[in-house]
Amino acid sequence: MSWLKDLVRPKITTRTKRDIPADLWQKCTSCGEMLYGKDLAANLQVCTACGHHMRISQFDRMCYLFDNTDKLEYIKVPAPKADPLQFKDRKAYVARIKEARAQTGEDDAFNVVKGTIQKQPLIACLMNFDFMAGSMGSYVGEAIVTAAQTALEQKLPLLLVTQSGGARMQEGILSLMQMARTTAAINALKEAKLPYLVLLTDPTTGGVTASFAMTGDVTLAEPGALIGFAGPRVIKQTIGETLPEGFQTAEYLRDKGMIDQVISRKDQPATIAALLKLLTANRG
Repeated sequence: MSWLKDLVRPKITTRTKRDIPADLWQKCTSCGEMLYGKDLAANLQVCTACGHHMRISQFDRMCYLFDNTDKLEYIKVPAPKADPLQFKDRKAYVARIKEARAQTGEDDAFNVVKGTIQKQPLIACLMNFDFMAGSMGSYVGEAIVTAAQTALEQKLPLLLVTQSGGARMQEGILSLMQMARTTAAINALKEAKLPYLVLLTDPTTGGVTASFAMTGDVTLAEPGALIGFAGPRVIKQTIGETLPEGFQTAEYLRDKGMIDQVISRKDQPATIAALLKLLTANRG
C-alpha cells in the first residue's frame, strides 16, 4: 500500500462574511469625510471634520432639545378628512399616506408636545421630513393651529421646528389655505403677548417659508440649512442669472436680516431656554 494513502487530506473551511451594519460608517455630504456612526450620533449628526449639520430624525431632535423625552406630553390633533380631493397621480393619495405612516409610525408630518427645555416650559410643534418630505397639508395645518391654541390656553410660549418641502400638492388649494390659517393662529399668540420662536432646519421651503416659518418673534436656523420659497435651481432657470454664493443658506439669510441667529445643535437648548426666560420674565 502506498504511503500516500495514509495521508489525511486537509479540510477546506469556508468563512462567512460578518454582517456589517449599514450605518457603521457614514460619508459627510459636505466634505466627503468618512465618519464612524457612533461618533456621528454622539455629535448630534454634525460632521466632526467640517461641522456640517446633516439631517436628523424627529425623535433624535426631541432627545437633544427637551429635558426628558419620557415626560413629554403629546397633544392630540383632530384629524381632518382624509384625501378630500380623491387625488391620484402614479399612486392614490390614500396609498401614499398609508405607506408614509407605515414607514414612520406617525399619523402625519408633525408632533405637538408639551415639555421643558432646560426647565423652561413650552409647547412645541416639530415637523417631520421623513413623512412625505414634511409637506404641509390640512393635518399639518391643524397641528400648528392646535399647538398655537394650546399655548394660548395654557399661557405658554410656542416653539416651531420647521423641516418641509412646502405645501402638499395632493391637497391642492386646501393645502395653500393652511398658510393663512396657521398665520392667523400665530397672530392670536402675538396679540396675547406670548413668545413664538421658530427654528428653521434643512430644508424649509415653499408655503411653509411663506407663512408661519417667517413670523417668529425670534427666528433661529441651523448652520447651512436651505431656506427659501422656490429652490435655487428653479430661481436660476427662471431669471437666467447666476445666483450669489451661498444663496438661500441660513448664513446668507442671516446676513440679509431675515434670520436672527444661526445656531449649532449643541447650543440650541441653552439658546432657546435663555430666550424663553428673557421673553417671559415680566409675565405673572
